[in-house]
Amino acid sequence: MNLRALICLLVLSDFANAADSIATRYQTSCTTCHGTDVYTSTKRRITSFDALERQVKRCTLALSLRWSNDEVHDVSTYLNQRFYHFPR
Repeated sequence: MNLRALICLLVLSDFANAADSIATRYQTSCTTCHGTDVYTSTKRRITSFDALERQVKRCTLALSLRWSNDEVHDVSTYLNQRFYHFPR
């Protein structure tokens, strides 16, 4: 295997690990309080990506999680891609 191919595999592996980490963070934190019905309800209160990010931040504070702003943003992006589909 040449060096370029090895580097590409390592980079792709890092991206996959990061995505798994975000999904795991969501599964272990968000779903402890509620199911996916919060995201899919026609009566949901979140109407923009900014509002979603603020809500994720409120949840982390309520649960005394010590997430960085990047982690809040990553989980918000994950939720947006999976459920909300807000323009950014």
